Amino acid sequence: LEEEELLRRRKNMLTTEAVLELQRELQLPKPPFRIEGFDISHIQGSMTVAAMVVFENGEEKTADYRRFRLKTVEGPDDYAAMREVIARRFKYLAEGGEEGDGKDKFAGLPDLILIDGGKGLLNAALEVLREYGLDDIPTFGLAEKEELLFREGDNNPIELPRNSPALYLVQRVRDEAHRFALTYHRDLRSKNLRASRLDEVPGVGPKRKKALLRRFGSVARIREASLEELLSVEGITEKVAQAIKEHL
Repeated sequence: LEEEELLRRRKNMLTTEAVLELQRELQLPKPPFRIEGFDISHIQGSMTVAAMVVFENGEEKTADYRRFRLKTVEGPDDYAAMREVIARRFKYLAEGGEEGDGKDKFAGLPDLILIDGGKGLLNAALEVLREYGLDDIPTFGLAEKEELLFREGDNNPIELPRNSPALYLVQRVRDEAHRFALTYHRDLRSKNLRASRLDEVPGVGPKRKKALLRRFGSVARIREASLEELLSVEGITEKVAQAIKEHL
């Protein structure tokens, strides 16, 4: 127990060090105890989604994570996607909602916003923040390969010291936003693929589709099932089972 307590204290010290170092290196007005990271995910512009992750005191606050399925963007337009996401995130406060009033899931301001991307995506986010009068929130874009931080009005990117707690914290926020967005995108693709393939089978309506998925769990397993196994599912006739084998 004593060793666990020492490890906990050391972790807290490193977290505090990372937050304070980040404030110093980025010249922030206050320590970034709440950081929000944003990322866009799609494949060649299809099914574009976005994710927002939150770190408080250097640790993931998963209860505040949010996923966005884009409503206004068609095709591969990351800039438009970022503008929509930032607008949806900050609309409540911009329209007069009070920080911390508990009436909206987005009530509350971050100390720092990190955009997964370079100057272009950063400018897209800032465009919306300016429109909402929230451009005083420190906002930076993180270039993926070089891991350089960009801010508005500064042509010289910031390079955090290698192996520093501050860089490690920024990387964690970036990687978590990327993971969360990618996972959501894969989930949607899987659901879309599953629905479309089963919907193409003659005789398989919502009720039979539900019964098949409940029995086998996935389209892949339905495809691998024998005729006898398919016929064991409630509502599946020999004609429908044959159609499933032919179409999948």
